[in-house]
Amino acid sequence: MTSIKTLSGWGRWPKRDCHTDTLDPQTALPLAGTDTGLTRGMGRSYGDAALNPDLTLMGTARNRITSFDAETGELVAEAGVTLQDILEAFVPRGWFPPVTPGTKFVTLGGLVAADAHGKNHHGHGSFGDHVLWLDLLCADGETRRCAPDQNAGLFRATIGGVGLTGHILTVALRLLPVESAWIVQETKPAANLDEALEIFEMSQDATYSVAWIDCLATGEAQGRSLVMLGEHATMADLSAEQKSAPLTLPPNKKKRMPLDAPSWALNKWTIRAFNALYYRSGKKAPPREVVDYDSYFYPLDAIDDWNRLYGARGFAQYQCALPLDTARDGLSALLQEISDAGMGSFLAVLKRFGKGAPDRPLSFPMEGYTLALDFALSPQSLTLLDRLDEIVVAREGRLYLAKDSRMTQATFEAGYGPALDQFRAIRTETGADRAFSSLLSKRLGL
Repeated sequence: MTSIKTLSGWGRWPKRDCHTDTLDPQTALPLAGTDTGLTRGMGRSYGDAALNPDLTLMGTARNRITSFDAETGELVAEAGVTLQDILEAFVPRGWFPPVTPGTKFVTLGGLVAADAHGKNHHGHGSFGDHVLWLDLLCADGETRRCAPDQNAGLFRATIGGVGLTGHILTVALRLLPVESAWIVQETKPAANLDEALEIFEMSQDATYSVAWIDCLATGEAQGRSLVMLGEHATMADLSAEQKSAPLTLPPNKKKRMPLDAPSWALNKWTIRAFNALYYRSGKKAPPREVVDYDSYFYPLDAIDDWNRLYGARGFAQYQCALPLDTARDGLSALLQEISDAGMGSFLAVLKRFGKGAPDRPLSFPMEGYTLALDFALSPQSLTLLDRLDEIVVAREGRLYLAKDSRMTQATFEAGYGPALDQFRAIRTETGADRAFSSLLSKRLGL
């Protein structure tokens, strides 16, 4: 029996009353006779990608790890298994996810549906590059094994397909062997955007790279950043204490955002002051240090309900990708527009993308740079985001579906181009267009 719940993405906007049910842990729900629906994992997509008022299926009940090969690192698990589950089970055994986003509170199904990327895209691609096969419950009620050599078109459409091809039931992937639970982090301050991009380009051999960027700095300091490179620490990198338990993290001291921040707390003055302080403290930080993987990959996971920082109205995360030949100009234009509007972001992140996956119609990464920013919701910030869209489209970039809550169909189609015809054709051929939908799919004409 379904129940009605008020749901939202991690940005807390939009909110909708949705009929919900749970995927049967043993068999999964049959689709025959159901309304159009969608599977939802942990709800960490930021906007409306996992919202369907008619039927939203909670997929986290199917959360069993079914097999693991300790010789090859091949893991087979149900789609409701979370990244946190995998880390807790396998890091102590010397294995790490091949790609991880900035939170561990996501499911395997969600990682596939978003074709999630991390700080190592420039060298290791996105999550879909490491999926060996998946089982998909399709619109006709049949479960199909999808792989690069089996139902290949459906496989490629499902990776990054934001749940619109069917219910992902099981995923097989290969984990990465590691010697420790620690990361060697190297922090490189960049005085401006050009220095930051030069560091990225000169650090292509680093396994991980990411930058915090000051989106309100102007003039010669525009784009000043702290670029953080990372490598999995070997035994030789560890202190004597760390060597005593190299695959064990220190106790986690979690904090919690206890209430919604007042709207007046976020303004250009507080953000500008925070950014200046953060940049100065980063310049004083040790240039090289060994940190635990939680601190490097998931700093915000240490704060429960950190999304309340942006107030009760919620926020929009804006993440764009710009191709390599237009990225420098595009990033500068975006930063100038944000600075002129006086609506900066505490959490502004810049990463270098390697080659994308053009055979996956809705996969987000393209070779170039990606910038992610958070904006508290207001009429002014929504107007700013429309202007940022114009800058991105003019430079042949695109926005990330897993983060989006408000772009237009025209912006979407400009970014993803002819591949959308391929995706829509697969949806039509398999009947998915009649069985699976979301507020996002209806908004963007998918």
